[in-house]
Amino acid sequence: MEFDYTTSTEKTFDLAAQNVQDEIAKAGMKVLYVHDVQKSLVEKGFKRDPFKIIEFCNAKFADEFLNKDIKIGLCLPCKINVYIKDGQTYISGMRPIILSHFFPHVDLGERLKEIDQIIQNIVHNAK
Repeated sequence: MEFDYTTSTEKTFDLAAQNVQDEIAKAGMKVLYVHDVQKSLVEKGFKRDPFKIIEFCNAKFADEFLNKDIKIGLCLPCKINVYIKDGQTYISGMRPIILSHFFPHVDLGERLKEIDQIIQNIVHNAK
C-alpha cells in the first residue's frame, strides 16, 4: 500500500494549486489554510522551488474519527501538496487508508476507503 497518491501535471504551479482548491470544494470539503512553504522558507533565507500545502477538512468525517480515537487528530486535517521538482509540477495527497496502520486498535470501517477515493479523485481531477 502506497503512503501517497501523486501525479504530475502539465498545468502551471498556480493553476494546479487553484484546481486542487476547487476540487476540494466540489467534493464537499472546506479548504482551511494554504501554506506557501516556498514563501515561508525564502523569508528565512532558504531557497525552495514553489511548494504549497493545502489543508482541508470535512467536519463530519473529522468528528467521526476523533470520536473513535482523539489521537487521530495528529493526522488532521487532510493535506494535499502542490510542488515543483526538477521543473515538473506535482500534486500529492496522503492516502487515508494508511491510518489503519497507525491506529490498528481502532475500527475505522469503510470510511477510510471512501475518503481515500475522494482524495484520489481530487488529485486526479485537479491535474
